[in-house]
Amino acid sequence: MKWWKNLKKNPLARFGALLLLIFYLVVIAADFIAPYDPYTSQPNGSLLPPTQIYWQNQAGEFIGPHVYPTTQGPVDLETGLRELNVDLSKPSLLNLFVKGTPYKLLGILPLDRHLFGTTGEGKFNLLGTDEQARDQFSRLLFGGRISLFIGLVGITIYFPLGMIIGGISGYFGGWIDSILMRFAEVLMTIPGIYLLVALAAVLPPGLTSAQRFLLIVVITSFISWAGLARVIRGQVLSIKEREFVQAVRAMGANSFYIIVRHVLPQTATYVIISATLAIPSFIISESVLSLIGLGIQQPDPSWGNMLSLATNASILVLQPWLVWPPALLIILTVLAFNLLGDGLRDALDPRNLQR
Repeated sequence: MKWWKNLKKNPLARFGALLLLIFYLVVIAADFIAPYDPYTSQPNGSLLPPTQIYWQNQAGEFIGPHVYPTTQGPVDLETGLRELNVDLSKPSLLNLFVKGTPYKLLGILPLDRHLFGTTGEGKFNLLGTDEQARDQFSRLLFGGRISLFIGLVGITIYFPLGMIIGGISGYFGGWIDSILMRFAEVLMTIPGIYLLVALAAVLPPGLTSAQRFLLIVVITSFISWAGLARVIRGQVLSIKEREFVQAVRAMGANSFYIIVRHVLPQTATYVIISATLAIPSFIISESVLSLIGLGIQQPDPSWGNMLSLATNASILVLQPWLVWPPALLIILTVLAFNLLGDGLRDALDPRNLQR
């Protein structure tokens, strides 16, 4: 396949695809990779910085990588920082495949082993803990499930809707085209963020995070398909006059079959590229909505509501490990999708396919 060869020659597209593959595999296996339950608080362990790893015990003997039980002490009034109470008498070795909180891998296989962890009282908080004393690294992995998959779920609603409506509008034309396109133009005038804010004011406050997640996806998809439908309509207007479509119509095929089987597949190149570039918009929408309190709510993690701590200036200065990891992951994910989308666009360009 020529387009596949063209895509493999693009180093930026390969980098984006590899990065996305790593991200999705990690969040799918979050139960195994995360050392702790993202909802469980550690005793007296709120806002701990990333855990320091030691290699020698207090006698100077090498015992391998280990940590010590650490809790928060009183606040230093001069610096505003909390003192750390480190119990140097109880080294806790770091190991791989450590026994921990039971879980079901992929929701099927019951396990209790985690990729890494400690074998003593000490906790290994790779990215520190949040204000509720929950492990930040574990919450980052579980939060990635929502932030990454919201885009995939969104395009499964958004793209079929845009393709079918655009295809019907372009193929039949006339009054059907006029009604569908006027409706699409009305939807395009609706600012999505303001619509979601207005809905949040009238919806029952007892919605779960799963219900909010579904609501975000459905509403964002419903108001986003119009632009895609208009582009598909324009392509169908030219495709329906080609000889192979005329031949199928002359053979007695019904209109719906012609649209789905022969017309819409001709728009596949544009759809694939557009889908790849549309996913980041869903990720950013979830992040923004969760950031302003309209999306996924605590205690359920998402990269967006983890960023909500950025509204506190003292957090940015004194506990930067709470803000920068989710922000960096959002940036890298959006960048990776854009690099992959640009690579697909170049690989599927007819001029490149003919070379």
